[in-house]
Amino acid sequence: MSKENYKSAFNYFIKNQITENVICTIGMNRKSPQYDKAYFPFYELLYDVIINKNHGRIPELFDATKKLNGNPAALWKQYLFKTSNIKSIKKSGFSVLNDTAILYAHDENEFKKIFFGQMHLFKMKSTLADYMDLNRRYFKITDVVLFKDGKVELDVLPKSYFNLMADELLKIAFVKSKDLYSDIPIEQIAPCLKIDEKILYDALGKTIGFKVDNAEQAKKFVKDERYNRLNRLIDEKFAAPQIIDLLAKFESRDDKSISSYITDNADVPTMFEYVLGIAWYLISERQGDILEYMNLSLEADLLPKTHATGGNADIEYLYDKTTNYPAHCLLIEATLSDRTNQRVMEMEPVSRHLGEYILKNNDKNAYCVFISTSLYPTLISDFRSFRSGRPYFSGNDYSKAVDKLKILPLRTSEVKTILEKRLNYSELYRIFEQAYLSEVDVREWYKTMIEESL
Repeated sequence: MSKENYKSAFNYFIKNQITENVICTIGMNRKSPQYDKAYFPFYELLYDVIINKNHGRIPELFDATKKLNGNPAALWKQYLFKTSNIKSIKKSGFSVLNDTAILYAHDENEFKKIFFGQMHLFKMKSTLADYMDLNRRYFKITDVVLFKDGKVELDVLPKSYFNLMADELLKIAFVKSKDLYSDIPIEQIAPCLKIDEKILYDALGKTIGFKVDNAEQAKKFVKDERYNRLNRLIDEKFAAPQIIDLLAKFESRDDKSISSYITDNADVPTMFEYVLGIAWYLISERQGDILEYMNLSLEADLLPKTHATGGNADIEYLYDKTTNYPAHCLLIEATLSDRTNQRVMEMEPVSRHLGEYILKNNDKNAYCVFISTSLYPTLISDFRSFRSGRPYFSGNDYSKAVDKLKILPLRTSEVKTILEKRLNYSELYRIFEQAYLSEVDVREWYKTMIEESL
């Protein structure tokens, strides 16, 4: 009410006899005054009930709230009525109304003042609701904010940082700055923003409840805390049954349901890689640094944001040596492409990523699993041809070559089987190794060595 346009509208409202045109004018609807026409009969009914004590019209008033445009309809209903049950409204009369300020308006001016304030408060709340998703995206870009259980909070390290200067920031929060559009050092924005690392570690220690002395301890705690959050997220949202259901939705390309469940802040191929990453983390019995292995950019709440650029596989999962397999890297390549597009788009990058990884890291045990919702037969044949001795060459250099590449294709239907049967990675490694070494004809190879083996 400190703004001139609201002051002007309110004064116009007070001075004039109420008509539909007056109501539409003081509504200041940004789209069109026509959207506020329903407020006129609503105003008249509310005035009649409150000022004229015509309580018999309360059911009409309830119906009038439903005709208001958008979210304000629900907000007015919640503000005025204790219940939405029409039988109770007809039976209870005045007692069905909430104990709100407008019930105590003594004259028309007081009634108008409260009505005007509530009208624009509810319009403002409605606008915030409409833009909630966009605002949430802006906050998420910072990578310091968590949205959890209907609350917004800072991640643990940013929380420790801002706790050190909260009072100082409040002093300048609403002060105009000539440097708003300038790229300047952080201490020039406000001296309090530049914090000594030791002070920050001490603040982090107070936040988490134990002493932090150096950067390594701070990094370890932040990493451990992220994995605690990840495991809670998996338990709540991405356990095996939910992953199986999501994979079925990827197969049917129910993109709307996928985005609704995971996030609308990433494209569907990125979410496919993310879901497969979580699936493989479960298959690996939650061992391994999956947040590092996934070549994805994640939000602070650990949901996917974008696929990171670069010439790497979608997921590079590192395994230490065990009695069941040697130390190695499993490269996972994921695609939603199908038919001939699959061969054109995936054959070269899949073999290149694996070949370059082996040459760069001298990891002769590295291999690749190619996962899609469907598999094109010629692509399976191409991948098997590397088993027969077809070499991979790095660029134009014949001396930089890998004699054989181990690439195993896998459909999401088989990933679902793996999760349903709770097969772990040690069991999969054995099945994959037998499938790779098999001499079964390529026409029968996938059905016999992958599908039936699983």
